[in-house]
Amino acid sequence: MARRVIRVERLIAVLGAAVLALGVLLLWVVGRGGGLGGGEPSPEERAGLQLREHVGPGAAVRYTERGRRRAVCGYVSSGGELVVFISRPNRILLETDPLKAEFDEMLRDVCPGFLTRAPGARGGARR
Repeated sequence: MARRVIRVERLIAVLGAAVLALGVLLLWVVGRGGGLGGGEPSPEERAGLQLREHVGPGAAVRYTERGRRRAVCGYVSSGGELVVFISRPNRILLETDPLKAEFDEMLRDVCPGFLTRAPGARGGARR
């Protein structure tokens, strides 16, 4: 009967060591940036995804500029027209949205100095 107890204790020790080894391996993989979830998209990739959902699959990002607090400002081509956008992690605003005052305020806050008209457009650039 004593032999059987020794085998069970040895099995518990081997399984415990295997769990620890797997834990160390997992920490090593995550620490090297090879996490299991694939990671978070870059701000520019996030803006592209938001624009395709908001404007449609034909939305083409023409220019981006990183702003403050993980914001991205830029131009999107929508129906042959360039439209200014602001992408935040949980929200996207377009220049053509009905909340124009909120858009202008956010543009000044997160992307100061960003031009709101495409270079070469009639009337020059607005601030």
